[in-house]
Amino acid sequence: MYNPQTVETIRGEVVSIEKITPLKGMYYGVHAVVKTDKETLSVHLGPGWYIENQDVKLEPKDTVEVKGSRITFEGKPAIVAAEVTKRGESLTLRDASGFPVWSGWRRR
Repeated sequence: MYNPQTVETIRGEVVSIEKITPLKGMYYGVHAVVKTDKETLSVHLGPGWYIENQDVKLEPKDTVEVKGSRITFEGKPAIVAAEVTKRGESLTLRDASGFPVWSGWRRR
């Protein structure tokens, strides 16, 4: 779903953090709902097992900058995040081509 041609950077406030299970039996993914001055977007972060083992934790009311690929997910605009920055701390999720950094990363 990540498209390097549609990469943009948004800034806004985290409204909520959601755990979404795409299909029964799959591990859940973590999404942040981010409200910018123009819109509210679902930001697809990554699998829960990876996100929850990172030092940078996102919580509601956090002000964030998200760099990622704008997509349409279930008929609504969304962002597949490559990098999320909060108070100068960065959470890197994908490389420039959109390849997930957790591929090959061992679950703990």
